[in-house]
Amino acid sequence: MFKWRDLPGWYGPWKTAHERHRRRSADGTWEQPLQRIQAEEDAVGDIDWDISVDSTTVRAHHRAAGARNAPPPLKRVSAQAVRTARIWADLIDLLAEVVREVKRTAARVAASPSSFT
Repeated sequence: MFKWRDLPGWYGPWKTAHERHRRRSADGTWEQPLQRIQAEEDAVGDIDWDISVDSTTVRAHHRAAGARNAPPPLKRVSAQAVRTARIWADLIDLLAEVVREVKRTAARVAASPSSFT
């Protein structure tokens, strides 16, 4: 299990990184790129949606009962937040393109004859 205190130092203080992750998870920041990539992959049929998970294989930590039920309240949107959202959108586009390019490269490599004899 990952411990925030084990986060490499180049990410800054672990408490700051954890708080940013928690806020971005609560406001849906991480959902946007995930949903976009899933939609693109689903459109070409590269995602297998048949998954089975039940409580016998996924166990909750004994402290899970005390988790927050509501995300933290959202603040008023500033001009900086709008600029940040645009940057994130551009990064999402770039990430999606990188994923597509990696898949194209992998397909070309798989289709090329092996150089080993």
